[in-house]
Amino acid sequence: MRIETHGHEIEVTQALRDYVDAKLARLKRHFDQPMDVRAQLSLDKPDHRAEGTVTVAGRTLHADASAVDMYAAIDLLADKLDRLLLKHKEKLSDHHRGESLARNGDFG
Repeated sequence: MRIETHGHEIEVTQALRDYVDAKLARLKRHFDQPMDVRAQLSLDKPDHRAEGTVTVAGRTLHADASAVDMYAAIDLLADKLDRLLLKHKEKLSDHHRGESLARNGDFG
């Protein structure tokens, strides 16, 4: 998993970069295949804003979060991306192919 962190009109310090890497590293537990994560940090006064884009298997998922400070915005972004990946993973598994009464002939 590759994580890119960019700043929009703010300087991304090493501490912020490490925090983003630590928080977004948990996203790789959902898929074994490689994925790219791009985080963009910006300042919309008075709020701090974090945006994230995840590219996995040809699919692009996007989320953004705003909070009072940058670390809280990164936390919210990580939670939102985590939920988006779970939802995408559930869509990949076909729930309609399971056992049913109509398929095995026991419905009558």
